[in-house]
Amino acid sequence: MPYSLILKKTLIMRGTFLLLLMSTHLVMGNSNFWSKTGHRVIGDVAQQHLNGKTKRAITKLLKGQSLAAVSNYADIIKSDIAYKNFSSWHYVNIPADKKYADIAPSPDGNLVTGIQKCIEILKHKNSSEADRVFYLKMLIHLIGDLHQPLHVGRLEDKGGNDIQLQWFGKGSNLHRIWDANIINDYGLSYTELSKELPLLSKEQMREIEKGTILEWVQESQVLANEVYTSVNKGEKLGYSYSFEYWNTVEEQLQKGGLRLARVLNDIFG
Repeated sequence: MPYSLILKKTLIMRGTFLLLLMSTHLVMGNSNFWSKTGHRVIGDVAQQHLNGKTKRAITKLLKGQSLAAVSNYADIIKSDIAYKNFSSWHYVNIPADKKYADIAPSPDGNLVTGIQKCIEILKHKNSSEADRVFYLKMLIHLIGDLHQPLHVGRLEDKGGNDIQLQWFGKGSNLHRIWDANIINDYGLSYTELSKELPLLSKEQMREIEKGTILEWVQESQVLANEVYTSVNKGEKLGYSYSFEYWNTVEEQLQKGGLRLARVLNDIFG
């Protein structure tokens, strides 16, 4: 849907939106996304690896805002029913023993088709500026979601949301632990965390940047299957689990940033 039409719908439903926003505040803690910090780290890493042409094009579209600054836009708009058609773009459910090619894509769209649509609109020379800005912000976020493994989780447990766990004595679930608990409890800002990521050689970065969207999906699915086996329902988790998987979290954030830069350089560079 063109962004201009979405905007019209938003203005018409302004009164409804204000009421919805009040109720949405109560459920935002259960939303399915990397923590805000995680998405900003991915945006910050990507920003550092944009080529000159891409950087100029994006700076113009975003009016000087950084990738990190807009990286949570796709989650923020969840509170507006005018954007409800984009809700299913944040994830793709794949059975543990199958690949993406084996499943029928959701008619409402999913993480893969959402990314593909964003790229298509950004590459199309006749796309309006408003559409290019909107779908650029969406793409920045969705590439991040792709690298949170439980966004490529299983339908029957809603990507780990139905696997209830204890995190430092408080109720949580497997999805939320990977989305936010591990990252947020580490206690670093996104800029601090971005600077603390492992130093990689040019060869290592090129290796990470290789592949297609579907290959990255399969990689996340493999990791998701490992994450599922890492816990038992009702288990009490804390320091030991965070210590065991912190390197994996860092790797996924770094991969997300490098691959986002590659996708953007392919589009604009």
